[in-house]
Amino acid sequence: MRTKILHLLENPVVGETPTVCGWIRTRRDSKSVTFLEVNDGSCLRSLQVVVDPTHPLLSRCTTGASVRVTGALAASPAGQQAVELRAEALDVLGDAGPEFPMQKKRHSFEFLREIAHLRTRSNTFGAVFRVRNVLAREIHRFFQDRGFVYLHSPIVTTSDAEGAGEMFQVTTLPLEGPPRDAAGAVDYTKDFFGKKAGLTVSGQLEAEIFACSLGDTYTFGPTFRAENSNTSRHLAEFWMVEPELAFADIHDDMDLAEAFILHLVRSVLEHCGEDLAFFDKMIAPGQLDMLRKLAAASFARMTYTEAMEHLLSVADRFEFKPYWGADLQSEHERYLAEELVGGPVFVIDYPKEIKAFYMRCNDDGRTVAAMDLLVPRVGEIIGGSQREERLEHLSRRITEMGLPPENYEWYLDLRRFGTMPHCGFGLGFERMVQFVTGMGNIRDVIPFPRTPGNATF
Repeated sequence: MRTKILHLLENPVVGETPTVCGWIRTRRDSKSVTFLEVNDGSCLRSLQVVVDPTHPLLSRCTTGASVRVTGALAASPAGQQAVELRAEALDVLGDAGPEFPMQKKRHSFEFLREIAHLRTRSNTFGAVFRVRNVLAREIHRFFQDRGFVYLHSPIVTTSDAEGAGEMFQVTTLPLEGPPRDAAGAVDYTKDFFGKKAGLTVSGQLEAEIFACSLGDTYTFGPTFRAENSNTSRHLAEFWMVEPELAFADIHDDMDLAEAFILHLVRSVLEHCGEDLAFFDKMIAPGQLDMLRKLAAASFARMTYTEAMEHLLSVADRFEFKPYWGADLQSEHERYLAEELVGGPVFVIDYPKEIKAFYMRCNDDGRTVAAMDLLVPRVGEIIGGSQREERLEHLSRRITEMGLPPENYEWYLDLRRFGTMPHCGFGLGFERMVQFVTGMGNIRDVIPFPRTPGNATF
């Protein structure tokens, strides 16, 4: 049975004879000894393996090759590692050869995206996906410990939760010559689902169903946006965490979001120290200090109107000029979090014209009970709201936004039959991974990015 390198390095017992398996990162040769740096992905560090230079398999031990080694664990005479493995049995399980594209040099992230099937062998991407794994685990732990019910929301849906029309269509109709109705429009009654369907942009509406019967619930799954955007902040396929709270208002929503972010940041500081130190040194200097400061922070709160007043006072510094009624741009969000507040800040009560139909209208008639959480370096990381539980208000908003009311009859039923105040928010999982690691491009924190023109792997 193999022993993971993480276990060996955290609990070294000199004199043991473990078996390790992994991939060769580097190789150094001398007349008397050969050193192989072997990494199995369990941690950032590699294990130094000492091999007799006359070993018959050494010619196959090139960068990228997969090996199995059994030997004695010994104290290392070098100061760079506490122990090394002195090989007694060495097997090459998979050759790599000179064509292996990840040699001992720095590769650009753009190049590594082209070989996404191999980039996880690098230090950077191994660290990214170990951190991603811990964050996913802690998301479930946070909600399960608070009694939330986990919901697997549907991927195929006929409802556009955001009302923005940016859904990928799902159809079995022929793209050339689809069936037409009497008016000449595509006849979706002949389609697989009997109506026009698409990939979900959110699991929120389904989470509301569960919140209206089982209480607090959450979804954590893939979502899709057919937005033709090639920025460092957007993906066509990404993962969302969407809790929904029963019998709760916008203030309860912010309290939960604050506790949630604090839990995730504190968890990665506790469990991902080695990887975070790597990001702090190699990717985003100051990252560790920023996370430690946030982990001890109390989150500021201000209204959209107050935020806009601050932005207008320094309007000349922005590319996109702020004005009341405009959505906040990334540069505005980062100014508020990084410079004005110096930490995380909730912005609440946005103009209703720039927010979704399901958000509760405030008494002023101009704003809705929406909240965004802004953090340094990323900007918006959470968006949420108190949901409109009043039937007449929700029906009017659906009509005002030009949405087909027949698609939302079941959603309106939740207001007809036992309505109650409820709220929720969405956390873009990749945004959270990006925030914690300091990675500059969201395409580098998801295993296989889906963007305009790219669906490889």
